[in-house]
Amino acid sequence: MARGRAAVAARRARQVERELHTIPGIGNVTSTSSLVRPELIVRPDFAKAADLGVTSAAITDTLRIATAGDYDQALPKLNLSQRQVPVVVKLQADARADLELLSRLAVPGAHGPVMLGNVATLLIDGGPAQIDRYGRARNINFEIELNQQPLGAVESAALALPSLKSLPPGVTQTTVGDAEAMAELFESFGLAMLTGVLCICIVLVLLFKDFVQPVTILAALVLSIPGAFLALFITQTAISMPSMIGLIMLMGIATKNSILLVEYAIMARRDRGLTRMEALLDAYHKRARPIVMTTIAMGAGMLPIALGWGVDPSFRSPMAIVVIGGLITSTFLSLLVIPVVFNYVDDAVLRINGWLHRRRPGALGKAGAAGAAAGLADTH
Repeated sequence: MARGRAAVAARRARQVERELHTIPGIGNVTSTSSLVRPELIVRPDFAKAADLGVTSAAITDTLRIATAGDYDQALPKLNLSQRQVPVVVKLQADARADLELLSRLAVPGAHGPVMLGNVATLLIDGGPAQIDRYGRARNINFEIELNQQPLGAVESAALALPSLKSLPPGVTQTTVGDAEAMAELFESFGLAMLTGVLCICIVLVLLFKDFVQPVTILAALVLSIPGAFLALFITQTAISMPSMIGLIMLMGIATKNSILLVEYAIMARRDRGLTRMEALLDAYHKRARPIVMTTIAMGAGMLPIALGWGVDPSFRSPMAIVVIGGLITSTFLSLLVIPVVFNYVDDAVLRINGWLHRRRPGALGKAGAAGAAAGLADTH
């Protein structure tokens, strides 16, 4: 059964390899199934072997000793004055291809020696140079040179091949190598983003001593993501691990603009007694220029890296492109959207506080006492 599945997988692997060569733009395609070398194949007849009392281990030991020699610890030793020399007895190299000679090898059985040809069939055939396993199952690996093609595009084109769409029973497709690492990266990226946002939220709550206004500040993160992906699309840069790292970096940088606006508006209302609209306009007037200046400085510093000036631009360039694109959209959209979000959040807080104030029993008792006093005054 295992040999049958291996043969089916090898035939399908050759078909997949032929179809992979039709994908435009890629480089060389290599397969571990194509590495075939001549080998001696022994197929025991288990019925005859059981009748003659010959075990599979006995057949294996006989062929191993005859073709490669015994284990080192089982070899006899020639004792010299200062050392021992192991004595290896085996067939000559050219005799290993003589099936007639090998079939006459004596195999120990329960009732005496038995010729190997009586309990097994020997033949010379091609077989894999090495057997790879993945998850304890026979595995055939394909290595594709991307030739500067995006990994995701090549993977999608490969999975769309007819030979991979309809696999035979018992044969499955698994992603390994760079594609597997990219899939694991995407799976863990959500957890990393969530952890980063949670850490930023905790710091903001500790600094502002408020659980509501940090929501306004975190809105800048949503505004920065479209710019990051738009920059990748304009520059024709594929989503990769460096670009994901750039997104995590962008979270902390983009939050800075909202902090400058919201913190100043809260301080102006609390310390200077301004209304909400006056505080927001004052925050615009005082903080818009620093926000734009810091964004331009950060973008100018990242520009040489994004253009690929320096060592190894393939890793640093996508990271800088994501940061620059996210900063541009985050800066300009924050100046427009964050005040609106601040208004809505502040209105929601006022409504909730008013509703809670009306629901308090103490507030209702005071209101009832005031009403009774007013009625008493009217009767007098």
